[in-house]
Amino acid sequence: MSVKAYVLINVSGEKAKKVAETLSGIKGVSNAHAVTGPYDVIAMVEAEDLEAMGDLILVGVRGTPGVSNTLTSVAVD
Repeated sequence: MSVKAYVLINVSGEKAKKVAETLSGIKGVSNAHAVTGPYDVIAMVEAEDLEAMGDLILVGVRGTPGVSNTLTSVAVD
């Protein structure tokens, strides 16, 4: 059974659209959108288990140039 989560992302400067585009190309990122509000980008991610989810977020999402902060909310449905 896979694990899904929403990742709320703050970016440095005016890079929201570029970060969303880059994230969309990462395996495990279902979609990513630049948004308005307290966060700049929201991404839906999916992984095989929580360990894989952690790797995806720490390496893939947080390793994306321009990402400065994230908040992850695991879906429980």
